[in-house]
Amino acid sequence: MQITIYTDYSLRVLTHLALQPGGKLVTIQEIADSYQISKNHLTKVVHHLQKSGYIDTIRGKKGGIRLRRSPSEINIGALVRETEQDMKLVECFSDKGQCAISPACHLKSVFDEALKSFLATLDRYTLADTLPETDRPQLIRLLGIDTSAA
Repeated sequence: MQITIYTDYSLRVLTHLALQPGGKLVTIQEIADSYQISKNHLTKVVHHLQKSGYIDTIRGKKGGIRLRRSPSEINIGALVRETEQDMKLVECFSDKGQCAISPACHLKSVFDEALKSFLATLDRYTLADTLPETDRPQLIRLLGIDTSAA
């Protein structure tokens, strides 16, 4: 299974915000520049994350975005379920599936078990788990996050 760019970008935004010293406000442009990705795509992702309660957005000249929840309260499995539009691994997962062998095929149950295992693994982790203290300095450096204003 491959997650969509939308989910990938959602995780990147949350990671970037979790690395900000003291919950510092950052702009979408700063995040886009750090990852060298499209600001337009990130704008849609940020809007969704704000509506879903993951982040706060502050308008104005000194505005920006920051995490609303602690990284330890952001479950990776829940986020993936929320951001992935289609988790149907094979055609027979869909009501509109037209596979000729669907009535007698048992592959659907194998893929269903695999998907449940995938999501169960993600459910065991929070955003905080993906940002161990030992790796934070390197992540901050790689993303070009300014820690001097902390």
